[in-house]
Amino acid sequence: MKIKFKNFKPDDSWAHISDMMSGLMIIFLFISVAYMNSVTKAKNKAEDLYEHAARLAGAWAETQDELYLDLFNEFKDDLSKWRASLSRENLSVRFEEPSVFFNSGSSLLTPGFKAVLDDFFPRYIKILNLYKDNIAEVRIEGHTSSEWIGSKNNLEAYFNNMKLSQDRTRAVLNYCLNMPAMKEHQAWAISAITANGLSSSKLILNSHGKEDAALSRRVEFRVRTDADKRIMKILEEIK
Repeated sequence: MKIKFKNFKPDDSWAHISDMMSGLMIIFLFISVAYMNSVTKAKNKAEDLYEHAARLAGAWAETQDELYLDLFNEFKDDLSKWRASLSRENLSVRFEEPSVFFNSGSSLLTPGFKAVLDDFFPRYIKILNLYKDNIAEVRIEGHTSSEWIGSKNNLEAYFNNMKLSQDRTRAVLNYCLNMPAMKEHQAWAISAITANGLSSSKLILNSHGKEDAALSRRVEFRVRTDADKRIMKILEEIK
């Protein structure tokens, strides 16, 4: 016996499947276009951020050169008499042989070092003030040799020198910020200048790779820029 289905047309099911497939293809097409558009935007944003980071690095390199030249032109005639040097690479003014500036084992500034700071620091801050929007920190760093007479071991010498270097940098900072010439710059100075005693952690080595004890004992005024912070922020946005 043959079973008959009323109102059945052979092409009906295929028409429904065809319509469904067409709909799915349109949806897939929209998803693909949206995804490609999103990828393109992300790619363009990453390229823009990389270009911005490169421009920022280049701009700061120019600013760093300008700051170095300003410092050099201001202090070039004074560095030798102060027993100091100026580094272009890290924008630091290094006062060497602090035995001239402090008595052995003491954090009290000698009259000679006070006279140097009276001459140096107001002029130094006046220049930095021109670049303060690009400066993250001005570090007063105290460094020592690894030696400490009477210490039982290297660790004891390290901590004794740590206390000494910290006391010395705080003494320098205290003296500098209390200068009459600093009143107009005091708010910015308080927010930007720090005292950092580093003991013997950053020794200076001679050509044979051995510690140069005399050169390792020093006080440095170092400028740290905010360029690295800005670039890291951009790279985080890219991620």
